[in-house]
Amino acid sequence: MLSSLWQYRYFIVSSIRGELKGRFARSYLGGFWFILHPLAQSLIFSIVLAEVMHARIPNMDSSAAYPIYLLSGMAAWGLFTEILNRSMTVFIEQSSAMKKIAFPRLCLPVIVWGGAIINHLLLLMAIAVIFLFFGHYPGTAWMYVPIGIVLISALAFGLGVFLGILNVFARDVGQVMMVVVQLWFWLTPIVYAKNVMPGKVQSYINLNPMTGLVAIYQDALLLNRSPDFFSLIPSIIIATVAVTASFILFRRASAELVDAL
Repeated sequence: MLSSLWQYRYFIVSSIRGELKGRFARSYLGGFWFILHPLAQSLIFSIVLAEVMHARIPNMDSSAAYPIYLLSGMAAWGLFTEILNRSMTVFIEQSSAMKKIAFPRLCLPVIVWGGAIINHLLLLMAIAVIFLFFGHYPGTAWMYVPIGIVLISALAFGLGVFLGILNVFARDVGQVMMVVVQLWFWLTPIVYAKNVMPGKVQSYINLNPMTGLVAIYQDALLLNRSPDFFSLIPSIIIATVAVTASFILFRRASAELVDAL
């Protein structure tokens, strides 16, 4: 499967380029919407939680600490959900192409992954500029962000492809995951700090594979420190299992995908 992806690498690259151009073909702002949507969502959360509900980060006096913490977590979560959600529906959305054109079906989630990475990099550049207005300058710990990108995208890709195949044969999977992802967001310390939760709740939060992955962004972008690599071991294991399971399931089910569609 990997060799076939390499043989179709030009098809994948051109498809990513075409998708990015086509998504906002008649939009005046074009690619800026890739950045404006997540920034607007983070701004709304910041206003409601920081200004109205006076949410603060423990042991930090800076008024910009919470917005930076929130932007960091939302950026990580946005990458995860974009790859996961679009991978779950990509086979159904591209059913007509799959019936008419002969190409490795695994190219479709890879194209989704590539487009999401480009969007995410543009968002990170915008976030870096916003941090300058807060008087918060990017530090050397930003070099750990690529580790978060790789691990988050691997986890999202593995789960997305696995669930996307199941969604072809049972459309209830996509509906159930819409609710699961919403619950998952609130079980991940993004709008709140993990250490403000009771000890019993923290133990459950630590079981969440996204907790450590989101913390990579929060540590690097807010605190300018390296992540706790020991705490990332469960997330790495789960991401590896998810990618492996998705490849195994895809290999077994790929012959029946078109018929099911």
